[in-house]
Amino acid sequence: MLNFIYNIRHFFEKYGFAVSSRVADKLGMRAKNVRLFFIYVSFATMGMGFAIYLTLAFWIKLKDLIYTKRSSVFDL
Repeated sequence: MLNFIYNIRHFFEKYGFAVSSRVADKLGMRAKNVRLFFIYVSFATMGMGFAIYLTLAFWIKLKDLIYTKRSSVFDL
């Protein structure tokens, strides 16, 4: 049973944890540059989503300020 666990661990260490170094080997570049690229891309995508969220929130707030719904004539 313990040998089976070691085989699973070896499999994941070989094929799962060394993604950036394997990609770097395939592309012929340093693993450090691949890791930095993944970090920058993750921050850029997270930041882009947050920027879109803030833009839409501002847009909706602006729409509510311009088009206020009045229930009767006496609300003027």
